[in-house]
Amino acid sequence: MTLYEEFNKQGDFLFRNRSFLPLIFLFAGLLVHVQGELNEDPSALEIGIEEFEFVCLGVALLGLLIRIFTVGYSQDRTSGRNTTQGQIADNLNTKGAYSLVRHPLYLGNFFMWLGVAMIPENVWFIIVFGLVFWLYYERIMFTEETFLRKKFGDDYLIWTSTTPAVIPDFRNYLHPTNSFNWRKVLRNEKNGFAAIFLLFWLFEFSGEIAEQDGDVIEFDFWFYAALTSLIIYFYLKIL
Repeated sequence: MTLYEEFNKQGDFLFRNRSFLPLIFLFAGLLVHVQGELNEDPSALEIGIEEFEFVCLGVALLGLLIRIFTVGYSQDRTSGRNTTQGQIADNLNTKGAYSLVRHPLYLGNFFMWLGVAMIPENVWFIIVFGLVFWLYYERIMFTEETFLRKKFGDDYLIWTSTTPAVIPDFRNYLHPTNSFNWRKVLRNEKNGFAAIFLLFWLFEFSGEIAEQDGDVIEFDFWFYAALTSLIIYFYLKIL
């Protein structure tokens, strides 16, 4: 099997399982976080944890906002969280977020996961996260671009010739012609919204267990934020 076929096969596998494989990273992050709470780590960032957690939350929410902007203006049957159906692209998105960067959803994913990766305040874990994320999504982007190139041909090549892959070029911005679709955003991004606050609470809870050697739940901001996000998620799910 050639490298082209191997990369495409790996990318297709990672694309279909991109909602589940990051759980490995989450488990590793929790271990690093608990270890850091139990023992002082020389590689840890010297930042007050209470303030820094809100910085992390801001980074994660930035990623969610990127996804909301992208999905809200995207055409139907293109951007989303589809995994079982594989690649879907009835149209080629070239405006809005897609005029700035070819993979805005993955850029949003990066910041969402970066916010979580920053919680343990471990420099080495953040560096490893960045490298693993790049290798992980590089395969996915390769497969996705191969699919789009075959389907849209010259139109796709013209778009890629001026639009960067992951680092936005704001000089290229083209305003979307279609109106913002809030229904599509709520349908597709409610998972990410709830996951952010649940994960932040999970890290907070695991840290408390490690420090206190108990299982007492603190009814703090993170608890109520996670609870509220869950209520909103199930309400939207029912709708």
